[in-house]
Amino acid sequence: MRLSTTTLARGSARRPWLTVGIWVIALLGAGAIIALVLPGSLTAQYSFLGQPDSKTGQELLAQKLDMPQKANEVVIVRSQTATVNDPALRAAVVALQTRLTALGPGVVDGVASYYRGGGKTLAAADGHSTILPIVMAGDLAQAEKNIDKVHAVVHAADGKSGFDTLITGTASIQSDFSQTAEADLRQGEGIGVPIALIILLVVFGAVVAAGLPIVLSLIAITMAVAFTALVGQTFDVSVFAINMISMMGLATGIDYSLFIISRYREERALGRGKIDAITVTGGTASRAVLFSGLTVVLALLGLLIVPTSIFGSLAIGAMLVVGMSVVAALTLLPAVLSLLGDRVDSLKVPYLGKRLLSAKRDGRTSAWARLAQRAMRRPALALSIGVGVLLLAAAPAIFMKTGVSGVSSFPDGFESKAAFGVLDREFSAGGVSPLLIVVDGPVTSSAVRSGIARLKSELSTDKAFGAVRTQEAASGTLALLSVPVNGDSVGTLALDKVSQLRSTYIPQAFEGSGARVYVTGQTAGNVDYIDIVNRYFPWVVALVLSLSFILLMVAFRSLVIPAKAIVMNLLSVGAAYGLITLVSLRGVGAGLLGFQRVDVVEQWVPLFLFAVLFGLSMDYQVFLLSRIKEAWDRTGDNTQAVTEGVGATAGIITGAALIMVAVFAGFAAGDLVMFQQMGFGLAVAVLLDATLIRTIMVPAAMKLLGDWNWYLPRWLQWLPHLSIEGAPQVGPAPGPEGGPAGPSPNEPAFGAAPAQERAA
Repeated sequence: MRLSTTTLARGSARRPWLTVGIWVIALLGAGAIIALVLPGSLTAQYSFLGQPDSKTGQELLAQKLDMPQKANEVVIVRSQTATVNDPALRAAVVALQTRLTALGPGVVDGVASYYRGGGKTLAAADGHSTILPIVMAGDLAQAEKNIDKVHAVVHAADGKSGFDTLITGTASIQSDFSQTAEADLRQGEGIGVPIALIILLVVFGAVVAAGLPIVLSLIAITMAVAFTALVGQTFDVSVFAINMISMMGLATGIDYSLFIISRYREERALGRGKIDAITVTGGTASRAVLFSGLTVVLALLGLLIVPTSIFGSLAIGAMLVVGMSVVAALTLLPAVLSLLGDRVDSLKVPYLGKRLLSAKRDGRTSAWARLAQRAMRRPALALSIGVGVLLLAAAPAIFMKTGVSGVSSFPDGFESKAAFGVLDREFSAGGVSPLLIVVDGPVTSSAVRSGIARLKSELSTDKAFGAVRTQEAASGTLALLSVPVNGDSVGTLALDKVSQLRSTYIPQAFEGSGARVYVTGQTAGNVDYIDIVNRYFPWVVALVLSLSFILLMVAFRSLVIPAKAIVMNLLSVGAAYGLITLVSLRGVGAGLLGFQRVDVVEQWVPLFLFAVLFGLSMDYQVFLLSRIKEAWDRTGDNTQAVTEGVGATAGIITGAALIMVAVFAGFAAGDLVMFQQMGFGLAVAVLLDATLIRTIMVPAAMKLLGDWNWYLPRWLQWLPHLSIEGAPQVGPAPGPEGGPAGPSPNEPAFGAAPAQERAA
């Protein structure tokens, strides 16, 4: 038997307990993997898959100086009255230094102070504050695991003898970041799931039918997290993949189940038996789900060409959960529907859901179909208004600036942010994450020594840089210049100084020396990351557009349909960019929405938004156009086909879009700026796409184009006839008196040829 969505649905429905049992075993295995493998399999750091300068420099430090990348922490001790010369302050600082050092070599490698191993630079100009620089043991991941032990010592000393203690640094900032991301994840789920349940209750009017999509989405999320944990054993996978899995799993998992359950209930309302209704759903809605999931995955594939672990992590997590959502919808859902039968409508809520189902059963024109008809009466005006609204929303994107969010973008109240502010005002925050200039060559030669001297001289005249510290390898083949930059290590000033070092200071200082010089460290890594994203952005766009065009061309056997879809999707993505810029960067409505106003949009957000929005937009495009194509093949009437297609899908698409908006808005309500920007951008784009574009602009454009919508040149007639929502593999539904009722208004009778072929 040929494997298809129809045979999958029918097979799962006929052997429901076997299907459910397989899924239960798979879930138990996934739970074990999550419990045993997930801890420690993900990282909060990103890595490069290529070889930028910052990565080369760090590798040289590890090879020739035995200096893996370490986390620096800074403890600040402050007094309103005492100065560093006060014996009480001295005693408190020395005692704190002793307790921190006692944590052992597995936690800290060294602790300095103004009184022991430090110098005058460790005291503030007014003498009321002093700092204790700490070098954490191990790599950055180990430092984040151990930072709580350091915090415990520092917090225990806070307030004693009237002295305040604060701590900030690489591990502290990363720890706050990770904990906030987890809190945002819980909050996003806590907001999105209840709202999604309410929307599903409105659509279905029954508690069981409404709860089923949420259960299936949680199953898909669990399976995807387990697979991600396994991938993390081989590749660097970011912890933010879990946030993506949760968000995309709730959005697509609920949507796919919504479409399938809606079609099943529709077929049951038309009089089909349970197994036949599931079979028809498998050959129509399930096939559309498979195709839609494929469009999302293909769009996300573009992110994999960006050679950084963060984009690979986000893409892998999202693709895995979309894939698991599709598999669950095609196999587990038919089995559950077979077991439940009409009990899927149990625990009915009065009135809710009845109008949508009865309108389909009675063949009445829906409000959405009437809206499409109005748009088609004056299509040029409707299309012009729609395009104008989207272009107006997109206009602020001209002023979009991208970059990397640092500690300054954290919400107020975070200790790492407060301490960083004190450090920056009274000392130099650049010491937390200094620039590391690696000189690879014969450092004992006069040419290289002269180059180092010239560079140090140039840096001393630039007020953005602090004092330079120099270290040489015993082999005489490498030197390290550590230089702090004022302000946030991911701020505009620090990023600009890395570029200036690479383009001006270093080439001038080391010209003719024969040495190779690299700038590394956190700031330099961010510069390389930004450059890589900017360089690959056009390639990702080109790949996603090409794959989307080919997929839609094959699916609908038309050159016009995919071209129109791509233009409209680009308009919705542009609107998302513009609104993010307006709210997040310009601050318009930021206070009302609870967002922070910042200087940059997180570097990965625009590219990730583009790929995800294109996938989700094509998702809705497939569901809408597949029903329009059904009607077109049956009637050959463009206007009637659009009216039928919009009427059959717009209500469900809008409900599905509202669920996605709820999920994305829940994640946007978190504290981290990057998730605010991403969630808000996804929410507004999906809302515009499912309402303005699908119910007004698409019908208007299709009316203007007429039969040209389905234009395919002769030299492409070899393309396969791929029906997305194909004809059911069972007979027509019985009529009211037990006889055949013929095809439903939205579905051709089995074996019927398209109207054009019959006429020929």
